[in-house]
Amino acid sequence: MNENPLGYESVSKLMVKFSVPSIIGMLVSALYNIVDQFFIGQGVGTNGNTATTIAFPFTTICMAVALLLGIGGASCFNLTIGRGDVKRAGYFAGNSFTMLIVSGFVISAITFAFLTPLLKVFGASDNVMPYAQDYVFVSAFGFPFLILTTGGGHIIRADGSPQITMACNLTGAIINTILDAIFVLVFDWGMKGAALATVIGQVVSAVIVIVYITKFKTIKLTKKHFIPDFTAIHRVCSIGMASCFNQLAIAIVQVVLNNSLGHYGELSVYGKDEPIACAGIIMKVNMIVFAIVIGLAQGTQPIESYNYGAKKYNRVKKAYRLALTTGATISVIAFILFQIFPRQILSLFGTGTETYFEFGTRFFRIFLFFTWINCIQPISSTFFTSIGKAIKGVFLSLTRQILFFIPILLILPHILGGIDGVIYTGPVADLLSAVVAVAMILYEFKLMRRLETNDTGYSAVET
Repeated sequence: MNENPLGYESVSKLMVKFSVPSIIGMLVSALYNIVDQFFIGQGVGTNGNTATTIAFPFTTICMAVALLLGIGGASCFNLTIGRGDVKRAGYFAGNSFTMLIVSGFVISAITFAFLTPLLKVFGASDNVMPYAQDYVFVSAFGFPFLILTTGGGHIIRADGSPQITMACNLTGAIINTILDAIFVLVFDWGMKGAALATVIGQVVSAVIVIVYITKFKTIKLTKKHFIPDFTAIHRVCSIGMASCFNQLAIAIVQVVLNNSLGHYGELSVYGKDEPIACAGIIMKVNMIVFAIVIGLAQGTQPIESYNYGAKKYNRVKKAYRLALTTGATISVIAFILFQIFPRQILSLFGTGTETYFEFGTRFFRIFLFFTWINCIQPISSTFFTSIGKAIKGVFLSLTRQILFFIPILLILPHILGGIDGVIYTGPVADLLSAVVAVAMILYEFKLMRRLETNDTGYSAVET
């Protein structure tokens, strides 16, 4: 059998092939939320912006499940192909698709059953609750399609078709943007209109994924591959846990942050809802940078997985270093923009009071101060997942949000006095998680050097 191009083509060329479509796909996913926020800010106002921030954990939970099964399935698929076991690889892909579909309907059902209690937990005030209910009720119809599109895109990329994943995401985003303008600004359908536009875009993207499943390239997927195989599902979930927990941690942080901003904001000159609205916009703007970084990380996944399985360790390290260098460059540019133009960026999403812009400017500059090193943790976490070391990936994915952010968020406001403590939690957690990631990667590279020596009798030269 001819060797897979993942094992011999230039790493930089492979990075362009896999990362560019992945970055575009992730940017499109981020823009789904940004576009809604933009049109809601223009057509509904501050309460609408606050409502989308309150609703954001629902999307993050869907993404968590999609990455659990999508990245887990893609990594298992590529690792198995790298070891030469093409026959077994089909079960990882097929079972992932099956579980993506099932999980989407389960999450939708739970959302419909517990909508109002969940929104209260997520931080909705009485003023914002009607807006959030309208938005999430309609959005929930799209959860199965969102999960299938996001998770299925990773498996399609692992099958060697990153352009299809990109086209799938772009199509949905373009439809969403056009319909947002029509439904919100022309028809004046408000929150329900923005949500409906998103759902229609997600349905079209999901249809593209379903069509591709019937034309899988590496191996022909048949009915037997989609029948639940609990050994395959367990392996997929164990590998995908790092990415899943990272997203779940983001959701938990968002809920805790919303409630903290509401509590301490009410005790300050900013009020209860304006800090939540500002933070939501700023976090979603930062998602554009994060989307590029995650796209880079996901683009390395097939390269790292295949070459680790094939024991070509220097190619694994080269892919990681290239992703990190590129991610750091993008992050530095974002840091400069966030420090110089915070008010101008906020103004894109509608008007507000002077205190609204005062808080937003401070939050932008302080909370995202370490944007320039934030690329290290997600790229490193995905690296560990790609090489099959799920526990390390899970641990690293939890460092920023769970191990550092939440404890600091509970302590720092008492030390710095209210809402300032919330604002300074971000940079402290970012710095600590970056330090841990660097230490873990340096140790892993040391282990790989030992593996190179054991496998070849000498330390391999990079190719």
